[in-house]
Amino acid sequence: MTVPHPERVDEPGAPARQTPRRASPWRGQAPVVAMVSLGGAIGATARYGAARLWPVETGGFPWTTFWVNVIGCAVIGVFMVVLTDVWAAHRLVRPFFGTGVLGGFTTFSTYAVDIQKLVDSGHPGTGLAYLAATLCAALTAVWLAVTAARRALVRRRR
Repeated sequence: MTVPHPERVDEPGAPARQTPRRASPWRGQAPVVAMVSLGGAIGATARYGAARLWPVETGGFPWTTFWVNVIGCAVIGVFMVVLTDVWAAHRLVRPFFGTGVLGGFTTFSTYAVDIQKLVDSGHPGTGLAYLAATLCAALTAVWLAVTAARRALVRRRR
């Protein structure tokens, strides 16, 4: 006969051993999840405020979402240079600001919905222009921000 849990079998007469309690994986991740949540709430609130300040008419080019995404990508570029080349930040800074604030601020899901709405409302040309312009502008913004931030660091170190 086999013993189902041989690690739990004690010698007769030996004191009973307590099984060590395994730490919850959430115990170490709770601060990270909390910071991402807090940052996400801040970023999403800022994006919502931008959409309320600069509404877009139906069928028109979604300029607010376009600029939110481009500006957010530029800030991500600068932030990553600062974190990798300048500042040994606390372990919760990147989840809070990079994933939370900037992840909540930039909105590529709204970008996709805007494209679908443009196509569905009979503006496929505008939708296609928006698709290409956002992709190109966002990638260019990251590249320019990283390049400018690194050049500024080189000048500062001289």
